[in-house]
Amino acid sequence: MPVQQASLDALWDFDDPVASEAALRRVADLVTDPVERAELQTQVARALGLQARFDEAEELLASVPEVAPVVAARIALERGRLLNSAGDPDAALPHFLRAMTAAREAGDDFLLLDALHMAAIVDTQHAEQWFQEAIGELADIRDPRTQRWTVALCTNYGWHLHDAGRYAHALDAFRAAVTASLRFGTAEQLFVARWAEARCLRSLGRRAEALLLQQALHLERPDDEYVAQELAVLRAAR
Repeated sequence: MPVQQASLDALWDFDDPVASEAALRRVADLVTDPVERAELQTQVARALGLQARFDEAEELLASVPEVAPVVAARIALERGRLLNSAGDPDAALPHFLRAMTAAREAGDDFLLLDALHMAAIVDTQHAEQWFQEAIGELADIRDPRTQRWTVALCTNYGWHLHDAGRYAHALDAFRAAVTASLRFGTAEQLFVARWAEARCLRSLGRRAEALLLQQALHLERPDDEYVAQELAVLRAAR
């Protein structure tokens, strides 16, 4: 049977892929269900990719049997992520497209949103198309853990717009990420979304508002280097 996302969340620490790899391997060695074991192995490959151990990750993915559509979706997702991390987003896109197809076959909304989210990252020319498709998929989903994809989607799309100089639209996206974080997200996602909102306000020339937001973030995390950098820029501008 498929792995519950909550179970995977408990094994993952994206700030420490070495520890995550060890935890995932321990559990994968213990389970006997072939689907569950295969899914866990794809996550071990993801942890290897985050350590830039790309060859090892691909070798592991090549050994994972596609015993169910959900496994095929995860294999395609992790292959795409490996290629993107290795600097080849064009080669990554077909894998994310395959992941979408497999996720739909599996009836797995979470993995479908993951694939759409990754497509929007690597296929910048069609980022708006992928973003809108993902938001459309989320419209009928009630599961809070799946709805959390709204945060990542809005944040990443906001940076896409910001990089294009569309600051007013980027601000709307970042504020949507803040709203979604308050409803579904983690404390970390909320902090990042608020920082992005403040950074975008600076790009819009609304420095007083940006300064107030960064000062509030500084009170929460006095040692955060990104907040400190923004505060330095904003204070220098004054």
